[in-house]
Amino acid sequence: MPIRDSDVLIRAMADADCAAVAELRVLGWQSAYAGLMPRSFLDALSVDEVTARLRERLARASGRPARGGARRVDLVAERAGRTVGWTSFGPARDPDVPPGEAELYALYVHPEQHSTGVGRALLRECLRRCTAAGHSRLRLWVLGVNTRARRFCECAGFVRDGALDPRTAGDRSVPEIRYHRDLT
Repeated sequence: MPIRDSDVLIRAMADADCAAVAELRVLGWQSAYAGLMPRSFLDALSVDEVTARLRERLARASGRPARGGARRVDLVAERAGRTVGWTSFGPARDPDVPPGEAELYALYVHPEQHSTGVGRALLRECLRRCTAAGHSRLRLWVLGVNTRARRFCECAGFVRDGALDPRTAGDRSVPEIRYHRDLT
């Protein structure tokens, strides 16, 4: 059932949304990491490839429960009929995380919609659903160089839990930092 949060409509993602969501992901990376990651890495990101992966994942996951019987949830945000945001969340995947915790896998907002409430609306709905599902904590990973995303998370009550995941993009080290927020 679609949820209205101010002028943002939040609804379940469908196959027809995959291309718009893929564009959000690619634009998000290219915007957030310009000058922080190799230009060749960012230029190689393909909306068509991301679209295909999203469609494949949605087809595989339809109706199939994940770890602990919970399902991955993908939501899109629309403003004035245009897809301007996407979030994906579900059971926590890290082996060191206790059962019953959730993970925010992704939250992307079109760069033109930054600081307009779209991300906050998506996060509120994620938190509401994770709390309603009985999850005790929500975790997420963010690239350390993404100061905008880190600031967003910290303003939303997430704190670093000390876990780091070494990543590379091209020839650059871009480690991820794990955050968490209690839901109880």
